[in-house]
Amino acid sequence: MSPARKMVEADEPDRIEGFAHPRETYALIGQDEGLARAARSIRQGRPPQGLMIAGPPGIGKATLAYRIARYLLRYGATSEGPADLSVPSNDIAARQVEAQSHPGLLVLKRPVNEKTGRLMNVVSVDEIRRLRNFFALSSTSGGWRVAIIDSADEMNDNAANALLKILEEPPLRAMLMLIAHAPGRQLPTIRSRTQRLDLKPLTDEMLTAGLARLLPEAKAEDRAVLVRLAQGSLGLALKLADEDGLELARSAEGLMEARNPDIKAMLALADRVARAQDGLAHFGEFLIQALSTRIRSRAAAGEGDERSVALWERVATIYARAAEVYLEPRQTVLSSSAAIAAAKRKGAL
Repeated sequence: MSPARKMVEADEPDRIEGFAHPRETYALIGQDEGLARAARSIRQGRPPQGLMIAGPPGIGKATLAYRIARYLLRYGATSEGPADLSVPSNDIAARQVEAQSHPGLLVLKRPVNEKTGRLMNVVSVDEIRRLRNFFALSSTSGGWRVAIIDSADEMNDNAANALLKILEEPPLRAMLMLIAHAPGRQLPTIRSRTQRLDLKPLTDEMLTAGLARLLPEAKAEDRAVLVRLAQGSLGLALKLADEDGLELARSAEGLMEARNPDIKAMLALADRVARAQDGLAHFGEFLIQALSTRIRSRAAAGEGDERSVALWERVATIYARAAEVYLEPRQTVLSSSAAIAAAKRKGAL
């Protein structure tokens, strides 16, 4: 298996160490349909002022957002640029986006707590308020202004309400892109004021090819395990390439089978989760992905019902709540384990 790769803390929580950040990534894998939809509206001069790019984590949503941003900042909403919205990496606009120095681009994400030096768990209302000042500025050389919220799922209630006010009075020659892993959690009024662009999980063939390129030193059988566990998410596969990630993911899969979980084993798992960097967030992501896979499999076999979906929503809420209020990993793991075991005993999983 490849050497350990850990998520970078603080200013770049969305970068996987050793790999290009989405703003530095020019190849968009497996999202031709979504790219074509975005390109049509932009090149025809009718881009949405609010665009919600939706889909599971790690499938290219941020990569597409930066691709759109580079095109708008370079060509505007015109057909002057390439049909696939590509901008060469040596273009001045692309270099400025990579360097985070383009005056026409604002990226909002979880800020760092100045007192603790650690990343905050939410996109706060103060971050969203920066949008108003940004959009109030005159666009550079008559060009466009583009803002990206990565991710909209991490906004708290006050931030969501502040965003809604901006969407109610959208500025001209500007686009606001929301990256949403779970778009259903957004306020209905935010969903109604943005155009939704759904991206699909990658196929196993796409994942296999991508991992062969990005993890050439890994054994083919190890990459095959990553493909199975990642379920269409290249980003998740790269996180799993860390040995700790694989262990946590396999533990998450194991929870699907237990009707009566071993409390001692669960406590030991919680301790492992607590020790890993961003362990609770990663374990929650792996567990929710494993649940999704199980639910889809049951649905395909005609065994799914509303109880399975309710379980998924409950577990997702448990981990979202844990991130928001800094809940202790032990209680979070035990609560999700108990919910899954109860569903298993009732035949809902």
